[in-house]
Amino acid sequence: MTLTLIDVTEKIPLRTNEHDITYIGGTRVTLDTVVATFKEGFSAEEIVRQYPSLELSDVYYMIGYYLQHTEMIEAYLRQGEIEHDSVREQNEAKINPIGIRERLLTRKKQKEPDSK
Repeated sequence: MTLTLIDVTEKIPLRTNEHDITYIGGTRVTLDTVVATFKEGFSAEEIVRQYPSLELSDVYYMIGYYLQHTEMIEAYLRQGEIEHDSVREQNEAKINPIGIRERLLTRKKQKEPDSK
């Protein structure tokens, strides 16, 4: 018996939005999430149980893709962390996070009808 392999060009199950966030397939689960979960030791099946919108085949594909392109994906993840930190710093510069809970509770109390 002869096994005939079909040459198929498959599309990588990734999509990137206008903010350069990369998602798996048609879901809202990010590449960052799947890679982080895999690096924590979760199997593909466990990842799908945790994120049921994912297809098992897509998770296996992404694990394989990550293992083949680790350096490139790790660079993408590092860049995302840098951008996240930058946005957080910009937000903290605009609004001091220290004491924010107390300020919000005070504002809420002032808006309540019985607080007059």
